[in-house]
Amino acid sequence: MSENNRFANNSEQLSLDDGRRVKVLSPGMMVFKRFIRNKLAIAGIIILVFMFVFSFFGGLLSPYRQDQVFYKVDSANKEYASAVVNTEYRFLTKDGSALSTLVRANFSRVVKDVGDESLAFTADGTEWTITRLGDSFYAIGSAQELATVALLGKAADVKPNAGVELSDDVKNAAIEAVKANQLTFDVEGQGYVLTRGKAKSYTLSTVGEIAIASLLAYDAHSADDAATIGSYAFRRNGELALKSGETQFEADGETFTMEVEDAQNALIYRAGESDTPVATVSNVIVNPVNNGVFLPTDYKSAVAEAIAEKQTAFEYLNADGESEKHTIVMRGNNYIIYTEQQTTLIDMYALPSLAHPLGTDDHGMDVMTRLMYGGRISLMVGFVVMILENLLGIVVGGVSGYFGGWVDTLLMRFVDLFNSIPYYPIMIITGSIMDAFEINPYTRIFLLMAIMGVMGWTGVARVVRGQILSLREQDFMIATEATGIRVSRRIFRHLVPNVMPLLIVQATMGLGSIILTEATLSFLGLGIKYPLASWGSIINAASNIYVMTNFWFIWIPAGILIVLTVLGFNFVGDGLRDAFDPKMKR
Repeated sequence: MSENNRFANNSEQLSLDDGRRVKVLSPGMMVFKRFIRNKLAIAGIIILVFMFVFSFFGGLLSPYRQDQVFYKVDSANKEYASAVVNTEYRFLTKDGSALSTLVRANFSRVVKDVGDESLAFTADGTEWTITRLGDSFYAIGSAQELATVALLGKAADVKPNAGVELSDDVKNAAIEAVKANQLTFDVEGQGYVLTRGKAKSYTLSTVGEIAIASLLAYDAHSADDAATIGSYAFRRNGELALKSGETQFEADGETFTMEVEDAQNALIYRAGESDTPVATVSNVIVNPVNNGVFLPTDYKSAVAEAIAEKQTAFEYLNADGESEKHTIVMRGNNYIIYTEQQTTLIDMYALPSLAHPLGTDDHGMDVMTRLMYGGRISLMVGFVVMILENLLGIVVGGVSGYFGGWVDTLLMRFVDLFNSIPYYPIMIITGSIMDAFEINPYTRIFLLMAIMGVMGWTGVARVVRGQILSLREQDFMIATEATGIRVSRRIFRHLVPNVMPLLIVQATMGLGSIILTEATLSFLGLGIKYPLASWGSIINAASNIYVMTNFWFIWIPAGILIVLTVLGFNFVGDGLRDAFDPKMKR
């Protein structure tokens, strides 16, 4: 082959057609080839793709909401009722009558301190009488003065008041009562009382009953029976029958029967209706612990019977025919009754299962779903803050580096001013202010991103300034000045693009730092607030030593996701830095 042919073939092989020019001269292609040869960078890309899919698509596939609370039905031994042995007298007055607080207090004092020796007292300017009807059961009446009974040696004289006429039977009965030192007596069903005065004289008064007082409590079986047991005749005649040991009494035209356990406890039925009691009579007051719970009369009787027999537990047959075990615990002067109850509880700290692969947190929410939605916020905060930092840094750094002189000095002093502001104290103060004003969690996210962006742009500004100071003296910038291109276009169309490779590397590596900062603020309670979640707020559970040591599935997955995401961004940043390095060997 001739020398000319050989030269022509070599020239053909070395010619730069369009395809070869793209492969050899395209800077983007060279950067891409260098980047994909870096195994750590490829690993970082894979990690970040997984994080984005997990965070932004996982929430769409999850059957739960991020704020959905799960519940469980559990059986627990809980307080069901309380009981107390009544030691305070309960009063019932006739229709149209009333007893003042002073009268009730004086009655209790007389009965407690003096007993049956004196059955009269004065209150509210009125003489009151007490008639004992049975054990701890009294009738209270108001007295009307009728006469004065004076002792004359062994004899006695009765002097009626003006306008009062007394029969001989009443006079004789009064004289006999004074001689026998009795203060009360009855004549033909009418009660009379004698009140000691001065100089061996007595005041004779008639007794008009207006109320009864008892230590027993009456509980209606139903709302319809409440009016029945509120009847004065029902309560008076019923308790008289109970104290006398009778099992039947009449009141308001009805006949009632009693199932008597002892002098303090009984069930009252309407005659001929022995299936459903009208009321429970007991010296033990039983009330439900929770409002809206109705305690049947037979249950109250069972409690009273157990307390009377000093039992610590009893069996009760409920309305469904099921036997329930109730335990009694004495607390002070009260008795607390416990029983096994089905209750709905928040399913907190549930262990991992098919329904909840990573269990539930302290609010009963699915941890995996919270991680998915939390990843959205963590990644969004990282990118938004990074964009804000770069926008502010490019503007300030570009203007400062291009103009130089007093403009550069002024802007750099402004940068120094921002650098002198302590970052975390400002974030702590800002978080406290947002807590004080109870800022909406969604608004709080945007405020947090804005503050982080404003506080973190100074590093970008310095990098851009330094790069533009060296680039503005290049020949291509002299050409832009010669062609009359306006200043803003020179900076942002010709200078800044030459700085972008370095900014991309710095931004990629800084994303991990921003995510860590957000996680730190959320861990300290200054970042994302409930019910929203971020990886930092989720890992905040580790601040509780009990949770950290017993429920690994609450905080370890969030920690792993943060570590992997930061590593992924750092691997990609390292790969881009090496790919943009013009000194790298091909």
